[in-house]
Amino acid sequence: MGYQQGLSGLSASSSDLDVIGNNIANANTVGFKSGAAQFADMYANSVATAVGNQVGIGTKLSEVQQQFSQGTITSTNQALDVAINGNGFFQLSNNGSLVYSRNGVFQLDKNGFITNAQGLQLMGYGANAAGVINTAQTVPLSVPTANIAPQATTKIVAGLNLNAQDPLMLGTPLVAPTLGTGSTLSSPGATITNTASGTNNDSYTVNFTSATTYTVTDTTLGTTTAPATYTAGTAVSLGNGQTITMNGTPVTGDKMTITPTPIAFNQNSSTTYNYSTSTTVYDSLGGSQTVNMYFAKTSAGTWNVYAGTSTGTANLVGQANFNSSGTLLGTTQVNTPIATPPTFTATTTPYVYNFSIPTTDGSSTPQNLTLNIGGTTQYGGKDGVNSLQPDGYAAGTLTSFTIGADGTLTGNYSNQQTAALGQIALANFSNQNGLVNLGNNEFQQTSQSGVAQISAPGSTNHGVLQGGAVENSNVDLTSELVNLITAQRNYQANAQTIKTQQTVDQTLINL
Repeated sequence: MGYQQGLSGLSASSSDLDVIGNNIANANTVGFKSGAAQFADMYANSVATAVGNQVGIGTKLSEVQQQFSQGTITSTNQALDVAINGNGFFQLSNNGSLVYSRNGVFQLDKNGFITNAQGLQLMGYGANAAGVINTAQTVPLSVPTANIAPQATTKIVAGLNLNAQDPLMLGTPLVAPTLGTGSTLSSPGATITNTASGTNNDSYTVNFTSATTYTVTDTTLGTTTAPATYTAGTAVSLGNGQTITMNGTPVTGDKMTITPTPIAFNQNSSTTYNYSTSTTVYDSLGGSQTVNMYFAKTSAGTWNVYAGTSTGTANLVGQANFNSSGTLLGTTQVNTPIATPPTFTATTTPYVYNFSIPTTDGSSTPQNLTLNIGGTTQYGGKDGVNSLQPDGYAAGTLTSFTIGADGTLTGNYSNQQTAALGQIALANFSNQNGLVNLGNNEFQQTSQSGVAQISAPGSTNHGVLQGGAVENSNVDLTSELVNLITAQRNYQANAQTIKTQQTVDQTLINL
């Protein structure tokens, strides 16, 4: 009878319109997955002999199939907005009952737990205070607000350039005459003409072999020049960096001894060192101090290295030695107790000096530090820092957090440190269409869907995450509007079936 088929067709077309309307209504719902109405024909039961004469009695709604295709991803710049790119669902806890969703709009509740708009808690892998993630089980994720503990500084790694043309830290050379009877020889002193010359660090003796001739001996190198004629008031070269002027009449055997005069280091006077730099170090309580480092050139390729706090005293910690190519050749550690003049031994670890500084805030004292200058060079050019990196840091407060592609929630702290706060886990199912739609973009596991396969984003067949973004609805409005017209035509056609059957019935009645 045409009424039965027409009524079933009207019911099916109405269900189709409902599904299409629901898709259109959720075109802007984050994470929404569109549905498609699936239909099946219906036949009345029949005996075996009449199988070939069966006439269908209409249609019925077989199922509403969810379309789990990927929606487009839109950036929101909200830290707790998360989009899934690929397979998987967020696992949410509703008072211990687990549900699943593709809606990645989350916020923090008053207790610091990450929740959705309905207050369900986001599940994932927790992290301990050291930032180590435990993947044994999923737990409600939270963002701790406690300070991150400080870490004491133990080493400073410095990469510097020390100018090869810097002057030696030498004062006016000391001149000591040794004169014979009748000699009127005198000198106003020696003059440094090239402050960077390495020979300024040598000792010299001007020996008068007669009243009119002299030789110059570099007693450091053990070399002597050929005899030269003495002229009062004329400068005599000492090496290639200084001269001495003599007046008066010498006698045979007169001597002028010239010795270098090192400048005593004084951290408060920049004239006693060539270059200084500083960095901040932290003690075990997170207290900070500024450590200053000073470099004084004592001879060609040799530098004294000093270190200490800005409010204390800087001490000599060792020497740095460079070859003729400007490469750091080796380092020596100053002996303790310090001898006068200081003595040095090769550092136990190449390019590393050991020293300590006092602390006064109740932390461990003295604080032992190492200074590694392995990346330092001596090239002609400006003194400067290429890299200067101490370890350690102060206590820090959480300032922001980010979510990585693997779901790791990383906290950024005020002390420039980062720490893992947890990791979002994703659930996947063998049969996604076996899930029960609970509304609010939430699904529930059933026996048809299979057991949830929990894993970190990016592993096996699980998608990856994009922080600061959301997955839009996968509804294609253009297609849905076309489907709407088709469903409307189907409804009209089924209504016409009933109208036609009514006309047939009226004809029979009128016979």
